[in-house]
Amino acid sequence: RIPRASTGFPPAQRTRIRRWYTIPMTFPVSSRARTVGVLAGLGVAALLMSGCTASTIEAVALPTVTATPPQTAPAPSQRTEAEMTALNSRLFDAASAGDADAVRTAIAEGADLEARGAGGMTALIAATKGNRIDAALALIDAGADVNAKDDIVDSAYLYAGARGHDEILKATLAHGADLRSTNRYGGTALIPASERGHLSTVKILLAAGVDPNHVNNLNWTALHEAIVLGDGSQTYVDIVRTLIAGGADVAIRDGDGVLPRELAVARGYRDIVAAIDKA
Repeated sequence: RIPRASTGFPPAQRTRIRRWYTIPMTFPVSSRARTVGVLAGLGVAALLMSGCTASTIEAVALPTVTATPPQTAPAPSQRTEAEMTALNSRLFDAASAGDADAVRTAIAEGADLEARGAGGMTALIAATKGNRIDAALALIDAGADVNAKDDIVDSAYLYAGARGHDEILKATLAHGADLRSTNRYGGTALIPASERGHLSTVKILLAAGVDPNHVNNLNWTALHEAIVLGDGSQTYVDIVRTLIAGGADVAIRDGDGVLPRELAVARGYRDIVAAIDKA
């Protein structure tokens, strides 16, 4: 629109102003804004040159350009309880199946590492009970609690020790396993490891500092269990020797007052008797 004040100019100046203000504004907003600035400057200059007063300049109507505010990304929405349950189930299932990639994906999406599944198990306990090494290591690396226990008082650390899952066991020891933690029988991981004949596991646990003389709820130490629940084979002979070398006290009696040597004699385990006699 041609400013009303321009009608007071000489004919030649009015013609020039009319041409400027009738240029089609078909270019982008940024260019249009610059052009408006130029036109406004020309209009004001023309008014000043013609000797118009300040009040006349104020009468010039200048086009208004409104800046568009920058768009901001919406804040991430909170997951619903149902969505979290589904995500945690995916983590648990992936851990149970040993799918380490799926475990990492679920963790990256925000799954709860300590969510409980069947039997009160965490995903890490489920992976450990299946000896799913890669999945268990992925969970441990992500910060899963190696000491969390399920409904039957198994933790990843205790179960790995009891079952001889040495790779997982070593990872739990490197990530804060509680060496004094006990299972539902009141035993440390060393006691069932000795009972089940896991010689390499016994060595790992002794080297980590597990007490070889801890007495469980059955009034047995690891040495008692290796004799009473073992079969006297070379594996158990080696475990007895390893326990003694690791500090096992051969003078501790069981709940009935029987010494380890007497238990071995009663079962005819002569090599174990010999190992105890050398202590």
